[in-house]
Amino acid sequence: MRHEPAQAERPLLVVVACALVDPDGRVLVQERPAGRPMAGFWEFPGGKLGAGESPEACLVRELEEELGIFVDPACLAPLAFASHAYETFHLLMPLWVCRKWKGEPEGREGQTLRWLRPRTLREIRLLPADLPLIPFLEDLLGA
Repeated sequence: MRHEPAQAERPLLVVVACALVDPDGRVLVQERPAGRPMAGFWEFPGGKLGAGESPEACLVRELEEELGIFVDPACLAPLAFASHAYETFHLLMPLWVCRKWKGEPEGREGQTLRWLRPRTLREIRLLPADLPLIPFLEDLLGA
């Protein structure tokens, strides 16, 4: 017997994300700028996985492009992943944690940056796919 999906199949999009953690236990989030899909929502830095690219290499590249920081892949620790069905695609998003990088994060793509404690992430307009990741950050860093 074949199982029929309840809704139309959506393409799978793999996006890798990083929770940059400062010495005070705060996490960096960025606001999606005007003109981009889901503008005004906040998210963890990261981006789409390129063909033939490892998740770690993608994060190193994205963090340099978006924030102007340099991360050694050895400083990335996998924490959790999110699986979320948006209207036109299904998102699979592994989340890494990084506590060590070179440079000072700056919004190189017009995005606003904020450092927040995990417990305050629910108070901002975080992307729906990012919301299930909050408890993992609270467990790791304290509420």
